[in-house]
Amino acid sequence: MRVALSSFGALAALAFLAGPAVPAMEPACHGAQLNGRFAVVPGSAGAGNIVYKLTLKNTSGTACTVTGLPQGRLLGRKHNPLPTHVVAANRGALTAVLVTLLPGESTFATARFSPDVNGTGDSPSGRCRPVSYWFRVAGQGGGTTLVAVKPPTSVCERGTLSFSAYGKRS
Repeated sequence: MRVALSSFGALAALAFLAGPAVPAMEPACHGAQLNGRFAVVPGSAGAGNIVYKLTLKNTSGTACTVTGLPQGRLLGRKHNPLPTHVVAANRGALTAVLVTLLPGESTFATARFSPDVNGTGDSPSGRCRPVSYWFRVAGQGGGTTLVAVKPPTSVCERGTLSFSAYGKRS
């Protein structure tokens, strides 16, 4: 009887320590799972700034996740790399959430930048930077996906994009 109670007590302790069952987390999205665009938000231009919206859709047959800020590289017409600096739009106040994308679902993040006001490190005359036609987005699970910049634009201040964190498209 004592052995049975000891065994029962040990099992109860193990069950308590294990806690409730935790659902399995989906893997981070690989670049090949995503397709999207980086397009101007209508009516967003003003005071030397504009907002573009990065939308990424899970085109694969399996769920995956993204979180935090998009990471990537601006590219010219022939896919030549251009200066790119991704920073948090609200430094010190960013709350990243884990966004799970089921097949066919989308996520988005917005980027504010200057397309025409020269900043530190930019050309002192003419266009601040070469025109960006593409944004190569890094998949958090590896790989990249190439999205068109619509319309193509310069990104001043050495390619600085002030991004919001990924959110879920409603």
